[in-house]
Amino acid sequence: MGTRVAAALKDAALAGFVALVLAFPLVGFATNDEGGPSLAIHTRFTWVLLGGAGVFAARLVLTVLRALLPHLVKVGRSNSPARLAGPRRHGARLFGALLVAFAIALPFLPFSSRYLVDLGTTVLIYIMLGWGLNVVVGLAGLLDLGYVAFYAVGAYSFALIARWYGLGFWEALPLSGLLSASFGVLLGFPVLRLRGDYLAIVTLGFGEIVRIVLLNWTDVTGGPNGIAGVPRPTFFGLVLLPRAPNGGATFSQFFGLSFSPDQRIDFLYFVILALALVTNAFSLRLRRLPIGRAWEALREDEIACRALGIDPTRVKLSAFAIGAMLGGFAGAFFATRQGFISPESFTFQESATILAIVVLGGMGSQMGVVLAAILLVTFPEFGRAFAEFRMLLFGAAMVAIMVWRPRGLLAQRAPSVRLRAAAVAVEAT
Repeated sequence: MGTRVAAALKDAALAGFVALVLAFPLVGFATNDEGGPSLAIHTRFTWVLLGGAGVFAARLVLTVLRALLPHLVKVGRSNSPARLAGPRRHGARLFGALLVAFAIALPFLPFSSRYLVDLGTTVLIYIMLGWGLNVVVGLAGLLDLGYVAFYAVGAYSFALIARWYGLGFWEALPLSGLLSASFGVLLGFPVLRLRGDYLAIVTLGFGEIVRIVLLNWTDVTGGPNGIAGVPRPTFFGLVLLPRAPNGGATFSQFFGLSFSPDQRIDFLYFVILALALVTNAFSLRLRRLPIGRAWEALREDEIACRALGIDPTRVKLSAFAIGAMLGGFAGAFFATRQGFISPESFTFQESATILAIVVLGGMGSQMGVVLAAILLVTFPEFGRAFAEFRMLLFGAAMVAIMVWRPRGLLAQRAPSVRLRAAAVAVEAT
């Protein structure tokens, strides 16, 4: 016992020493401009010592948990997976219901503010994007590094349809999704025979091609100047403005309320919340249909799919089209929320963030995408108080998750199809 304790302390001390060495030049010194001809150097050795002590304590706790883990696993094996499957499903449903209830009540909570509601809107946009990419990557197993292209197509298609044909958000929303789905099919045809890294390279190139076209096709997309004046969504024709442009009644006038700018923020939040809930129900329904089972079969083994008579071409194209359609819906909402779009909003960094949400949440897990989106979107925002170490904290959190949950936050996803025990017994006899 004493040997194990000494080894754990030695390992934790070594980790703390390495953290001190690395933090000494990065954190220990800071330069400030005090108005003179030169910069003043200030030391922050206290922060370095606190960081080293934190790493020492975290490493020691991790070692203790690893030592206790085999005992906990041994105790947990007394319960069979079949016995635990039911409670897990009920627990997941209860957690999802509580999460939806909290999302609905967020604008009305005492601690709610315009900033929190706006942050929640951003989280829901990334949740929609994560669910869309989850169809392609998590279910069909097709690595897509250019998913932001469909996001951009949805946004620009809505902006251009509204400018050229005068359609509102609700009329143009399905058209934006259909145009994005057509681009998904357009991408799917050239990559039918590609897998793995080669597929990732082609999809990455497709995303960059779309961005460059948006940047250079000035006559249509406005080029780097973007498109301004994108119309806002209305509530059954009622605008959420102080005065209606056509002289009609506004939302506040119709319901006898005093106008407040927060009404538009709350309305946009509930619009994206409704779209996200519909997207979730649509995705869950698809996974139980034959096409959803075909996606999962393609992800596991394409050769076995061919042997079973499943057409990989149709399965891949359907995955690209449906995933792109969901991304187009999110892009249309992004355009109407911002009121202005430009190519700078659709860079590769967005694709990397969406892919990180899918992988971090767990491949194919709907609830995992929600948790990962909340983590990746809110953590950098709350880290603004530590602006100098914001990216350092973000990177440390990602490394910690990779160490503790290498397969994602919710890697153990319930199967889409279950075989009854009686049917299995009949097949065995």
